[in-house]
Amino acid sequence: MSKQTTKVADYRLPKRDKGLFAWSNWDVLSVVAALAHLAFIVWTVTGFAHRPWWGNLICGAVFALGISWNINGVSHNFLHTPYFRSRRLNYGFSLLESVTVGFSQTYYTWVHLRHHEGNSDRPDENGQTRDWLSIYRHGKNGQPENVWSYVFLDFFRDDGGSIHEALKARRPFDALWGRVEIAAFALFALAMAVVSWQAVLMLVPFYYLGQCLSQLNGYYEHLNGNPDLPIAWGVSSYAPAYNLLWFNNGHHAEHHLRPAVHWTRLPALHLAVADQQKAAGVHVIRTAHALGFAARENRKRRAAR
Repeated sequence: MSKQTTKVADYRLPKRDKGLFAWSNWDVLSVVAALAHLAFIVWTVTGFAHRPWWGNLICGAVFALGISWNINGVSHNFLHTPYFRSRRLNYGFSLLESVTVGFSQTYYTWVHLRHHEGNSDRPDENGQTRDWLSIYRHGKNGQPENVWSYVFLDFFRDDGGSIHEALKARRPFDALWGRVEIAAFALFALAMAVVSWQAVLMLVPFYYLGQCLSQLNGYYEHLNGNPDLPIAWGVSSYAPAYNLLWFNNGHHAEHHLRPAVHWTRLPALHLAVADQQKAAGVHVIRTAHALGFAARENRKRRAAR
């Protein structure tokens, strides 16, 4: 093992052998955030009839933003470094997250790990990508797909049956648990509809918008990255407020370089490899990823083409 590899690997936290949390007590923030997100959804539905129409629209917008925030912050970090030492608690939290964001956390984990196997790879000679989320998967002539089609169509491209079968072949219980999570979300949605079907009906388009916002975030996490160079697989943003609220999701090049590094250690990892990143031309934007369309760095790349 090279000196550089050892240096980077040292930024992984050791797994704890006692206590509630497996890696860091800071994960309590993510757990509280997940519970608050679910509570907000329940509050939005139960209070629907007592708010003016514009108040409910604001709640819908926050609901959509919350889905993307949770997927790219709480949920994303959890699948890489499950928060609890107890396996049962991790399955329970996965169930809670599935109910909150509206799809199976277990299935999402499987798809996301394929994302890290391919790292937004270009299509092979058969036109296939290892990464099902790759921005090049539906692009043409080796170029990224148009941002609009990636954001608004990818929701309809998910193949739950293929995900289930692929997962079942390697982890039968997880495949079953994924279906339990989907059923739990369906029951939760039904219960909310009993409380206020009008509220649930209003939230449906905002649910779709939330998924689209997550896709928008993912697109700019890789646009102008280099799928052929490990240190430059991802695109980073070091905007302080973004990283504070999104649990260091801005450090995306660092995350793809070492996915097992806990989210609290990503800034330190960045400092360790900053010179190498600069030499390799790692793309960095100053905005949050979801605002990448407005980033000056991306506009300069477009103008240079």
